[in-house]
Amino acid sequence: MTTALKKPLYTAQATVHGGRDGHGRSADGVLDLDIRPPKELGGSGEGTNPEELFALGYGACFQSAMGVVGRRMGVDTSSSTVTARVTLGTIEGGAFGIAVELDVHIPDADDDTATKVVEAAHEVCPYSNATRGNIDVSLKVV
Repeated sequence: MTTALKKPLYTAQATVHGGRDGHGRSADGVLDLDIRPPKELGGSGEGTNPEELFALGYGACFQSAMGVVGRRMGVDTSSSTVTARVTLGTIEGGAFGIAVELDVHIPDADDDTATKVVEAAHEVCPYSNATRGNIDVSLKVV
Protein backbone atom coordinates (compact mmCIF):
# COMPACT_ATOMS: atom_id res chain seq x y z
CA MET A 1 0.00 0.00 0.00
CA THR A 2 1.31 3.42 -0.94
CA THR A 3 1.09 6.26 1.55
CA ALA A 4 -0.08 9.38 -0.26
CA LEU A 5 0.77 12.83 1.06
CA LYS A 6 -2.26 14.87 2.05
CA LYS A 7 -0.34 18.14 2.17
CA PRO A 8 3.28 18.48 1.02
CA LEU A 9 5.26 20.56 3.52
CA TYR A 10 8.80 20.56 2.12
CA THR A 11 10.78 19.06 -0.75
CA ALA A 12 14.51 18.42 -0.57
CA GLN A 13 16.49 18.20 -3.78
CA ALA A 14 19.98 16.91 -4.44
CA THR A 15 21.94 15.98 -7.54
CA VAL A 16 24.49 13.19 -7.63
CA HIS A 17 27.09 12.46 -10.29
CA GLY A 18 29.07 9.22 -10.24
CA GLY A 19 26.86 7.19 -7.91
CA ARG A 20 28.62 5.53 -4.97
CA ASP A 21 31.97 6.86 -6.15
CA GLY A 22 30.95 10.38 -7.07
CA HIS A 23 29.81 13.70 -5.72
CA GLY A 24 26.52 15.01 -4.37
CA ARG A 25 25.18 18.49 -3.81
CA SER A 26 21.92 19.70 -2.36
CA ALA A 27 20.02 22.33 -4.33
CA ASP A 28 20.68 24.91 -1.60
CA GLY A 29 24.41 24.06 -1.51
CA VAL A 30 24.42 23.24 2.22
CA LEU A 31 25.47 19.68 1.41
CA ASP A 32 28.32 19.47 -1.09
CA LEU A 33 30.29 16.31 -0.57
CA ASP A 34 32.17 13.40 -2.04
CA ILE A 35 30.49 10.01 -1.95
CA ARG A 36 32.83 7.05 -1.69
CA PRO A 37 32.31 3.36 -1.04
CA PRO A 38 33.42 2.33 2.46
CA LYS A 39 36.58 0.28 2.82
CA GLU A 40 34.42 -2.74 3.68
CA LEU A 41 33.04 -2.60 0.12
CA GLY A 42 36.40 -2.08 -1.54
CA GLY A 43 36.39 1.71 -1.58
CA SER A 44 38.73 4.29 -0.18
CA GLY A 45 36.36 5.29 2.62
CA GLU A 46 37.43 8.90 2.04
CA GLY A 47 33.97 10.39 1.89
CA THR A 48 30.49 9.60 3.08
CA ASN A 49 28.26 6.91 1.62
CA PRO A 50 24.52 6.47 1.10
CA GLU A 51 24.15 4.28 4.20
CA GLU A 52 25.75 6.92 6.46
CA LEU A 53 23.50 9.59 4.99
CA PHE A 54 20.43 7.40 5.48
CA ALA A 55 21.49 6.68 9.09
CA LEU A 56 21.86 10.41 9.80
CA GLY A 57 18.54 11.22 8.19
CA TYR A 58 16.61 8.44 9.89
CA GLY A 59 18.19 9.15 13.28
CA ALA A 60 17.42 12.88 13.10
CA CYS A 61 13.89 12.31 11.87
CA PHE A 62 13.18 9.66 14.51
CA GLN A 63 14.47 11.87 17.31
CA SER A 64 12.24 14.70 16.12
CA ALA A 65 9.28 12.31 16.07
CA MET A 66 10.15 11.37 19.67
CA GLY A 67 9.99 15.06 20.55
CA VAL A 68 6.51 15.34 19.06
CA VAL A 69 5.13 12.26 20.83
CA GLY A 70 7.06 13.08 24.00
CA ARG A 71 5.33 16.45 24.23
CA ARG A 72 1.96 14.75 23.70
CA MET A 73 2.76 12.22 26.43
CA GLY A 74 4.37 14.70 28.84
CA VAL A 75 7.82 13.09 28.52
CA ASP A 76 10.98 15.20 28.16
CA THR A 77 13.03 13.83 25.26
CA SER A 78 15.32 16.86 24.89
CA SER A 79 18.37 14.96 26.21
CA SER A 80 17.69 11.83 24.17
CA THR A 81 20.03 10.27 21.64
CA VAL A 82 19.32 8.03 18.67
CA THR A 83 22.08 5.87 17.23
CA ALA A 84 21.09 4.59 13.80
CA ARG A 85 22.85 1.70 12.10
CA VAL A 86 22.11 1.04 8.45
CA THR A 87 23.38 -2.26 7.11
CA LEU A 88 23.74 -2.97 3.40
CA GLY A 89 23.46 -6.60 2.36
CA THR A 90 22.18 -8.99 -0.25
CA ILE A 91 18.57 -10.09 -0.58
CA GLU A 92 16.71 -12.68 -2.66
CA GLY A 93 17.47 -12.79 -6.35
CA GLY A 94 20.96 -11.32 -6.08
CA ALA A 95 19.71 -7.80 -5.36
CA PHE A 96 20.72 -5.53 -2.49
CA GLY A 97 18.78 -4.29 0.52
CA ILE A 98 19.24 -2.51 3.82
CA ALA A 99 18.28 -3.10 7.43
CA VAL A 100 18.10 -0.50 10.19
CA GLU A 101 18.74 -0.63 13.93
CA LEU A 102 17.77 2.34 16.09
CA ASP A 103 19.20 2.44 19.61
CA VAL A 104 17.36 5.08 21.65
CA HIS A 105 18.36 6.55 24.99
CA ILE A 106 15.99 8.83 26.91
CA PRO A 107 17.84 9.60 30.16
CA ASP A 108 14.87 11.27 31.84
CA ALA A 109 12.46 8.35 31.31
CA ASP A 110 12.17 4.87 32.81
CA ASP A 111 12.35 1.89 30.42
CA ASP A 112 8.56 1.41 30.15
CA THR A 113 7.95 5.08 29.39
CA ALA A 114 10.86 5.22 26.96
CA THR A 115 9.52 2.14 25.16
CA LYS A 116 6.10 3.78 24.80
CA VAL A 117 7.68 6.94 23.38
CA VAL A 118 9.82 4.93 20.94
CA GLU A 119 6.86 2.84 19.75
CA ALA A 120 4.71 5.95 19.28
CA ALA A 121 7.53 7.75 17.45
CA HIS A 122 7.85 4.77 15.11
CA GLU A 123 4.22 5.34 14.08
CA VAL A 124 4.77 9.09 13.48
CA CYS A 125 8.26 9.24 11.91
CA PRO A 126 8.21 9.73 8.12
CA TYR A 127 11.24 7.44 7.69
CA SER A 128 9.52 4.71 9.71
CA ASN A 129 6.38 5.13 7.64
CA ALA A 130 8.38 5.00 4.40
CA THR A 131 10.26 1.84 5.38
CA ARG A 132 7.48 -0.04 7.21
CA GLY A 133 6.90 -3.41 5.59
CA ASN A 134 9.84 -2.92 3.21
CA ILE A 135 12.92 -3.45 5.37
CA ASP A 136 13.78 -4.77 8.82
CA VAL A 137 13.79 -1.95 11.39
CA SER A 138 14.84 -2.89 14.91
CA LEU A 139 14.05 -0.54 17.80
CA LYS A 140 15.92 -0.81 21.07
CA VAL A 141 15.74 1.30 24.24
CA VAL A 142 19.25 1.52 25.72
